[in-house]
Amino acid sequence: MLLPLLAAAAVLLLSLGYSKLRYIRFRQHANLKQHPSTLLLGHVKLFGDYIKRNKPRAHPDMAIVALHRDLGRPPLMYLDMRPVGDAMVVVGNSDIADQITKSSDAFPTSPPKSSRSLTRLLYVTGRTSILAQHGDEWKQLRKRFNPGFAPQYISTFTPEILDKGLIFLDRLDALCSSGDTFSLLYLTTRLTFDIIGKVVMEADLDAQPTSKNQNSQGELISLYESLLNAYNGDTLNLPWWLTLGRVRKRAALAAKITSLLQSIVRRKHAELHSSSGSNETEKKTAAAARSVLSLSLQDVPTLTPRIIDETCDQLRTFLFAGHDTTSILLSWAFYELSRTPRALSAVRAELDAVFGPLPPSSPSSSSSPSDDTRTMRAHLLSPEKKDALAQLPYLDAVIKETLRVHPPGGTARAIPRGSNFSVRLPDSGETVLLDGLLAYNCQTIIHGDAAAFGADADAFVPERWLPADDARRLLATELDARPPPLSSSPGAWRPFERGPRNCIGQELAYIEARVIIALAARRYDFVKVGLGAVLVGDDVNHDGEKKPVVDEAKGQLRVNEEVYPTRQVTSKPVDGMMMRIKRAVS
Repeated sequence: MLLPLLAAAAVLLLSLGYSKLRYIRFRQHANLKQHPSTLLLGHVKLFGDYIKRNKPRAHPDMAIVALHRDLGRPPLMYLDMRPVGDAMVVVGNSDIADQITKSSDAFPTSPPKSSRSLTRLLYVTGRTSILAQHGDEWKQLRKRFNPGFAPQYISTFTPEILDKGLIFLDRLDALCSSGDTFSLLYLTTRLTFDIIGKVVMEADLDAQPTSKNQNSQGELISLYESLLNAYNGDTLNLPWWLTLGRVRKRAALAAKITSLLQSIVRRKHAELHSSSGSNETEKKTAAAARSVLSLSLQDVPTLTPRIIDETCDQLRTFLFAGHDTTSILLSWAFYELSRTPRALSAVRAELDAVFGPLPPSSPSSSSSPSDDTRTMRAHLLSPEKKDALAQLPYLDAVIKETLRVHPPGGTARAIPRGSNFSVRLPDSGETVLLDGLLAYNCQTIIHGDAAAFGADADAFVPERWLPADDARRLLATELDARPPPLSSSPGAWRPFERGPRNCIGQELAYIEARVIIALAARRYDFVKVGLGAVLVGDDVNHDGEKKPVVDEAKGQLRVNEEVYPTRQVTSKPVDGMMMRIKRAVS
């Protein structure tokens, strides 16, 4: 008697489970634009097929872009990645992206970030990172650290940025002499790590070997580099138990980093709260310090294990975020300038106008970086010329366009069930409920929206950020005299995201990029090797070298293949931006 009852119960449960699964897969979000899915795997197999069609080691966003394109580029695209991921909507419209990241009654600081993404970053940023906080907890942390990233305060680091920039130029000079191929991303990463160490901890991380000591290398940067490399090959946000070996390696490296940071925290706390032996100058210096570390500890009379751990997590977060975006930006910017002659010429002319022309040079010139940059340094540090960086509109346009074409990454927000959070579609006015879904603002899609940036939205055109008359003047010789349209929606450009949780360090990234490009753009010619190398034709120049082939439609030099992004925690050039370099002839 019992066996038939159990069998009937099993059949009933299977039937209910089947009905529930069919509802979840095919009916629950049937109102959202989506590709056909399967009962057991939703869109997982389809996404895997698109990943396989991708280029080797390509960022998964490239598969998402292809899925979005093949679906007709809807403002919202539904992807059901369960059971290995989340049920999500990919946002391809700037108006909807703004609705998701703005403050609302339900979410005063905007919807919470994806727990799956935060878990993946756990060993990089720590459990109590500001990135992982929401609501009032996040608001208090943001309020505490805002002074450390205020534009007026960040500008005081210009001398340090210049000093670190000169070390960077020393390394480039050595590569000019050797002719060696090198990873530009590696060098810019070391450079920006050096800078963020000063801003975050008032410490010299020795990330860049100097000409005096080529073997100099800080232990912290070495460990951090190994930790980030432990994320190579991550195509999906897979559960930890499917990547156990990598997780163990990350945990071991993170523990060593934590140990080093704990020592730094203890030393800084002792320095800030020493009650004896401090003269008035030292006390005033401590009181004026606004680094992330100082701001974390200034109101903490006694260190506890919890405070130490929380402080270390904030340091880890800002060290990572503070070096990553700028190093990637610089790599892409120098690459785009190297294959866009009119843009490079415009940047150099603008720098000549503001700082004065460089002395004549040749490929064999041996002048040191300090010789070439003495006048520029004086301009940037003198009270009369302190706003020189604001007089470089074309350079700013290059930075903005680089961030548009090569965005550092999007944001994923987890919409809680029962929150009744909805967005309004811009064209139809239809309201779409997003409860229980992950909303992913895909910057690659939004920044490439033809409705916002014109038919050539995929092209690198810095002039789109300039006043119309200036753009026409600069474009007329190589492109259509009519500049590409610039979107009227501010949300169409969002490399630092928008809303209350926008990037706290964006002003630092801007200053770093302006200074470093200003230092290097006139002194060097970067030459891409391997992937993305410039194609040459049969014609030769006066030196007997074959001339590069020009893509007249884009106003750029043709390349063997476009450099594309890979995923290493964030979006980075797949080959590390391999280059050769030579002294520019002026």
